[in-house]
Amino acid sequence: RLDGRIRKIKDLESTKTKLLARMEIIQRLQHSRPEVVHLFQEMVTTLPHGVYLKGIAQSGDGLKIQGVAQSNARVSEYMRRLDATRWLTDPRLDVIRTHASANGRVSDFTLQVGEAMPKNEGAGAAGAKRAGRRAGR
Repeated sequence: RLDGRIRKIKDLESTKTKLLARMEIIQRLQHSRPEVVHLFQEMVTTLPHGVYLKGIAQSGDGLKIQGVAQSNARVSEYMRRLDATRWLTDPRLDVIRTHASANGRVSDFTLQVGEAMPKNEGAGAAGAKRAGRRAGR
């Protein structure tokens, strides 16, 4: 009889632990919801004319961005703009392939970019990020 109660208590503790873990995951997701909106907003507002995105995937602490550009110079411009944002950092070009299309030559590209979630929404955070990157170069 005592063994049955001990087993039941252990089962309840296990269930409690699992529920607390689920609650923590849900809280993190709810907290990060606005961050996702900011990330997508930054990716769209930094997009130069002549660059089109085909896919975005999250990988670890970063994003993999696939797209098509009218030229390699437009890909470079997009990378510079991404690097200047508060929410994205350190864009790295993985692949770029230039080929002929119906509209002339285009460049397919794949970028890796880190996510930088600013703690402060004020202008000071953006300046601190840029200053930190300059010091690290």
